[in-house]
Amino acid sequence: MLTSDVVVIGGGQAGLAAAFYLRRAGIGHVVLDAQPVPGGAWPHTWNSLRLFSVARHSSLPGWPMPAFPDGYPTAQHVVDYLAAYEKRYDIPVHRPVQVTSVSRGEDGLLVHTDSGTWAARHVISATGTWWRPFLPLTDLPGRRLHTVDYRDPLEFAGQNVVVVGGGNSGAQIAADLVPHADLTWMTRRPPRYMPDEIDGKALFDIATRRGSVGELGDIVAVPPVREARDRGLLVAVPMDVDALGRADVVVWCTGFRSVLSHLAALRLRNAEGRVAVTGTTAVDEPRLHLLGYGSWTGPASATLIGVGPTAKATVARIAAALRP
Repeated sequence: MLTSDVVVIGGGQAGLAAAFYLRRAGIGHVVLDAQPVPGGAWPHTWNSLRLFSVARHSSLPGWPMPAFPDGYPTAQHVVDYLAAYEKRYDIPVHRPVQVTSVSRGEDGLLVHTDSGTWAARHVISATGTWWRPFLPLTDLPGRRLHTVDYRDPLEFAGQNVVVVGGGNSGAQIAADLVPHADLTWMTRRPPRYMPDEIDGKALFDIATRRGSVGELGDIVAVPPVREARDRGLLVAVPMDVDALGRADVVVWCTGFRSVLSHLAALRLRNAEGRVAVTGTTAVDEPRLHLLGYGSWTGPASATLIGVGPTAKATVARIAAALRP
């Protein structure tokens, strides 16, 4: 049996932010990451993805992201930053380690993995949402992909491609495909662009003031999206099942669900598929903390800039609980 005061499940941005504050608090911890390389979900995104904010507004606690020479950083820039962050703070990441379940032990929680079991006084679950894409249950001919499957527009050159979804992923992928494919962009309602001056930093400020980001719109107009929109090339049409059926490829940009299957044995999830929390601490299991899954685990906590304050509060609560 392996032991640690705190086991962090997930080595992406949320897990690293938690590890930063655990290190600063002098609390023993390990990070178990299922991925073979650093970066969490970021190595698996599409090639042209850009952040909503410049580097200085896209940083984890302690160390600002290095500047990106062309404004909004690419996904690879984020991967490089997260890998360097691990090294800078000597974060004890074990990878690849697949966590299969978390259960209750005599004096804490047991984290069962494909390489052994860890006994922990507290567990921080930071597995995110990328690994659980939501796909509508639609039986269609042709290729049916999700945001997680899309990489490069050249793969679809000359094909009839339908992109479904009126959020940021849908807009960015549609703009990426415009020069290469016979594109149709379908949305449930007309696209709602945020004002061009809005970026991730502004959204974080609004969210932390408990404001409604949704009132501003659904899409941040990063430069490629703005250019395609302004040239009249990014035009959305209403949902059309017949057109979906005729497409060579349908890319569903329809969002994600929280990855919580490893917590099933604790029987904490409600009818909405979430775990009831106070802050990030599970109401019915105070030794478990959920970090970075979205607004229900902290304002803007699923973002690079937003996860830091929530991680800090989580570790403060753990430190208080561990005091003799």
